Order: sequence, then structure tokens, then C-alpha cells
Amino acid sequence: MKHLHSNDEIAPCLGVVMPAYNEAATVARVVESVLVQRPVQELVIVDDASKDGTWEVLQACAAKDARVRIFRHEQNQGKGAALRTGFQHVRAPYVIVQDADLEYDPDEYYLLLGPLLADQADVVFGSRFLGFGAHRVLYYWHSVANGMLTTLSNMATNVNLTDMETCYKAFRREILQQIKIEEDRFGFEPEITAKVANLGARIYEVPISYYGRTYAEGKKIGWKDAFRAVWCITKYGLLGSKRR
Repeated sequence: MKHLHSNDEIAPCLGVVMPAYNEAATVARVVESVLVQRPVQELVIVDDASKDGTWEVLQACAAKDARVRIFRHEQNQGKGAALRTGFQHVRAPYVIVQDADLEYDPDEYYLLLGPLLADQADVVFGSRFLGFGAHRVLYYWHSVANGMLTTLSNMATNVNLTDMETCYKAFRREILQQIKIEEDRFGFEPEITAKVANLGARIYEVPISYYGRTYAEGKKIGWKDAFRAVWCITKYGLLGSKRR
């Protein structure tokens, strides 16, 4: 595999799908950071009924660049529902999930695209735990829960991921077209992991940096989402080998 060293080495081929909920303070900066990356062919943003002016910010962003297409849910449904809407509208051959905050760095798209462009992978996870780049030090119990959920997911799917809950997941678009997303909230992460494993997709991991947020800064995932994740691992992993 040819090792890529920057996004500048890749022609436009990437569709970025971004769910957004009450991210008016950060979303314009994230959009700007995404659009300056050479691989980005399109940016599909789904506002999940924000109440803080996010939609108005997104309208201004879309007016500046034709690559930006925006959609809005009239009622808040959750990250999974926003991604389901976004995946229906993306057109590029490769697709990546990008949060609307500043936790993940679009400068690292080339890391996830490398195995896809080399035709070695169908899905690439960006792992926060493989020892690359800067990582903000935050919640110990979150890291414990993440490790436990990843282990349970691995047991159910028989894959050896280090970071099932990562936002940065990149796909060949034809893989996404074979999957029906059922979860509306953060259960998307174990669901999509189980379903790509059930498809027999070639899954790679690459190390990424991570700039986590505190709850005061807008972090939204909580302990009830961890309990839902266990249910999703059981439903889509242990019991779902024939579900697509």
C-alpha cells in the first residue's frame, strides 16, 4: 500500500456526512476545516432540530460553497437518525462521518482513506487508542466504558477493534448502501460495527488524534447511551448475523 502523507495527495473523492445538534458555536469552524481538505467532494450536513441558531449558521455556510448541502429535521431524533438522512443524500465513492464539534481533525482524512484507496479495506475506523497524535486528557470512566463496550462488541462480532465508539468511520459508499440504519441515537456506533462485520467487509483501523470536549463544552453522550450500546451489541451482533 502506498503510504499517504497528507490530504493534498488525494483527488476529490470523499463525501463527509455531519450530524449537528446545537453546535452553533463550533460548526462554522468545522465546516471551514472540512472544505479546505483536498479529498472532500461534498459535505452533507443534517441539523437535528437545533434550537441555538445552528440552522442559520449552516444556511450561511451552504451559500458560500456549492459542495455543502444541508438538511433539517423538524424534531430532534438523534445522531443515528441524522446519519441515516445524510447517507441517503451522499454521492461520493467514499464516505466519512464527521462530528460538528472540534474533537476530530479533518487534516487526518488521508489516514482513513489510505486503506480504501489501496483497495485493502471496505471500512476504516479511526482509533483514538493506537498511540498517534495529541489526545486531550479527560474522563477516566468514559475510557473504561469505551473499552468495555469495544470488548463486548468484539466478542459479538469476532473482530479485534480498539475503538468501536469512534466518530471517524470511513466507508465505501456501496457498503453503506447495503445497510439499513435502525438506531436513532448513539446506538449507531455498535449497530454499524456489527452490520459491517456481518457483511464480511474488510475492516481496518488507523490511529488518529482526539481533542475531547467536556460536558460544559457541549459533549452529549451519557451513561444511558452506554446501556443502550450493550443492547445494540446483543441485538445486532450476537443475534443479528442474518440482519442487514
